[in-house]
Amino acid sequence: MASTPLAGGCLCGSVRFEVTEPLTLAGYCHCTRCQRRTGTGASISAFVPARSLRVLSGAEQIRCWQPPDGSAKCFCSACGAHLWARIAEEGPHFVRFGAFDTDPVVRPSYRQFVASAPPWERVPDDGLERFPAARPAHS
Repeated sequence: MASTPLAGGCLCGSVRFEVTEPLTLAGYCHCTRCQRRTGTGASISAFVPARSLRVLSGAEQIRCWQPPDGSAKCFCSACGAHLWARIAEEGPHFVRFGAFDTDPVVRPSYRQFVASAPPWERVPDDGLERFPAARPAHS
């Protein structure tokens, strides 16, 4: 288990944050938005309760794009680094693994939107639970 707080930030260092509770859930998303946002076949994020995510600096740099049918995608407006997705204003966040300074220790346990995975990057046979669309909240 990673020691807390777990620190992270953006590429340029403007945004710094910490997660105050141990991470317990992580997974891959293969949806088209994640593909376009990252330029890869999937993104990996860790579930973080809203109460556990604290922005330490650079809050004024954080911008979020809210698609009409999905979670807000939050990033640093100075460097463009993706930080997290937010389900609701005060709801849980899905922090991008690449935004953490160190190993978040939690490992992915699922893959969602595998039906949207691009043909140029095969979804590996890694034993993770798979969902054709969004992972049900209770899983």
